[in-house]
Amino acid sequence: MASTAPFAKFEWMIAWRYIRAKRAEGGVSIMTWISLIGVTLAVFALIATLAVRSGFRAEFVDTILGSNAHVTVYQQTAIAGTTQVSRTISDYETLAANLAQVDGVIRAAPLVRGQVMANRTNRNAGIEVYGIALEDLKTIPRIANPIDAQGSIDRFNDGIAIGSGVARELGAIVGDRIKVISPNGVRTAMGTSPRTNAYEIVYIFTAGRYDIDRTRVYMPLAEAQNFFNRDGLVDEIEVMVADPDAVDDVLPDILEVGGAGTLIWTWRDSAGSFLRALSVEDNVMFVILSILVLIASMNIISGLIMLVKNKGRDIGILRTMGLTEGAILRIFFICGAGIGTFGTILGVMFGCLFAIYIDTIFSFVNYVAGGGVWDPSIRGIYELPAQLRLRDVISSVTLSLSLSWIVTIFPARRAARMNPVEALRYE
Repeated sequence: MASTAPFAKFEWMIAWRYIRAKRAEGGVSIMTWISLIGVTLAVFALIATLAVRSGFRAEFVDTILGSNAHVTVYQQTAIAGTTQVSRTISDYETLAANLAQVDGVIRAAPLVRGQVMANRTNRNAGIEVYGIALEDLKTIPRIANPIDAQGSIDRFNDGIAIGSGVARELGAIVGDRIKVISPNGVRTAMGTSPRTNAYEIVYIFTAGRYDIDRTRVYMPLAEAQNFFNRDGLVDEIEVMVADPDAVDDVLPDILEVGGAGTLIWTWRDSAGSFLRALSVEDNVMFVILSILVLIASMNIISGLIMLVKNKGRDIGILRTMGLTEGAILRIFFICGAGIGTFGTILGVMFGCLFAIYIDTIFSFVNYVAGGGVWDPSIRGIYELPAQLRLRDVISSVTLSLSLSWIVTIFPARRAARMNPVEALRYE
């Protein structure tokens, strides 16, 4: 008998008939559905988890880069005649202009920073004040173009800009006046008297990070210098670079421009430990969910073993009719691989739909749970993000297909090596 080409039409036809078990072989049908559902749920869980992890990481990094300096430049100089060290910058305008000329730097802004207390009526809040010029404030993406805003940033020089969390804590709206109180005030014979000034709120922003919105207040640079006793001085230079991921490439030039005593602090230094923890968690989650896919694939083995046992007589007949071991192997391989492939396709569909409609799904879950499922004070961002990346989908599909196809080979080989005489002896 002439040999047929691998995966011939009749092999697909026989495999399809075997997958559709008759009523008398209900156990095989049940195992087929269990295997299909298992692979579908495993792939769905893998894609959904990777999408959420990617979205959380992207949102977290975006809020960092959109609200904070990519590189913070300090200067440390010794005070003449003393052993003390000053961390302020005197010739800050020249330094900022020189830093802005560094290749890869898109902005350099002088800042005055201080932690103080805000008060309105009988409500208080700890805040961090950033003294900055209006033109520099407008270049901070998450402040100039926030998720939500009230008032006008153009009136910044007439008052202060505060985060929505600070406004909520103080019960303040645009147009209200709040007191800013610093313990480092005027020195008198009776000690240091706290410094208190009242400012009008002209702009309220929501940057998207709970810790930023809850504590940050922007004040005009000249007013901040006066309030914090920094006449002619600033505390640091805030530097933004074109490619934050390649921030290390511009650090040598920044240090060279800054000169002796220059210190730098990058966004990776401030958030590096958290990002590394996210990377480790991503890898661990992928491994754990890969085991889940493997377990789901094992159900295919159980179903195929039952199928081979129930079809022993058929295998014997097919072998006596002239089918080779390879043809039998391919028939049962198609059965198992078909279940794994179809389950993978369904899992990809459900996983992608989950990532696309995550806001609607999460709103429903939050409603059913009575609210409070997502606490921004713990997680830092206001909602559960998801970012569907082609790389994650491809890796999930590759893993699922590889495992489901590989585990299918073993019961298929058992069927192919079955002795037709033994299979028909008791029939």
